[in-house]
Amino acid sequence: MAEVDSDLWSVPLIALNMTVRKKLGLHLNPVHTVAADWMSVADSMGFTFLEIKNYEGLRDPTRTLLEDWQARTKEATVGRLLSILSELERKDIVEDLRPLIDEDVRRYRELLKRSAEAPLQVPEVDSCLPRTSEKSGLTTKDDPEGAPETFDAFICYCQSDFGFVHEMIRELEQTDHSLKLCVFDRDVLPGSCVWTITSELIEKRCKRMVVVISDEYLESDECDFQTKFALSLSPGAQSKRLIPVIYKPMTKPFPSILRFLTVCDYTRPCTQAWFWTRLAKALSLP
Repeated sequence: MAEVDSDLWSVPLIALNMTVRKKLGLHLNPVHTVAADWMSVADSMGFTFLEIKNYEGLRDPTRTLLEDWQARTKEATVGRLLSILSELERKDIVEDLRPLIDEDVRRYRELLKRSAEAPLQVPEVDSCLPRTSEKSGLTTKDDPEGAPETFDAFICYCQSDFGFVHEMIRELEQTDHSLKLCVFDRDVLPGSCVWTITSELIEKRCKRMVVVISDEYLESDECDFQTKFALSLSPGAQSKRLIPVIYKPMTKPFPSILRFLTVCDYTRPCTQAWFWTRLAKALSLP
């Protein structure tokens, strides 16, 4: 088994860009009777039999597998992925992709270095929300030499509601709806100011914002900022920019600043069958 450089064990999987992920899919998506495929990799990553069976109907199970893995554990690193491929005797994949992986890791570290070297204070301070001048390098699929990555919707949620966000990803991205969601924990590269990145994404990269409302949401400073910022971009909800979603019963009052918006309610059994279709249609509007 080939050794994996020790420094790669600390590099999160989000460092790998789309080119590497697509090539991994070309190697692993075809089901083999001899060589290890994506199902063997999923098993080594700790996914259950039922989870793996649910991936079988996808056109690119490897891509979804990598995205879900990096969202569920801190152990999803470049070093761990290379170790799994080596343990499964897929040295051919490691040798084929290693130059591309090394380049992605180099770019990722360069982004972290630039963020660390950025000044903590600036000479001029005003009351405006911060804006980033960077056009790329914010999200996992940004191409530094191309246009910035854009999304159909930014998902505003608190950590305790992440299970429902996973369901949202399955229903809106991995079905015929084929929408593209911006999920902060999955899509945003670490190392930059949270507020700066968030405002850039909501205002310039995402057409709309879905707000997952819950009791825990009401206690979240980040969710409060994101909601108020999105509302400031569309006074009176004239552009249908913000869509509130309730997915479980609440014990606290619904947020007053959203009371004038039409809610997509998942808790009502009589309308639950139409929930995802209505939400997908709203996010698909120009």
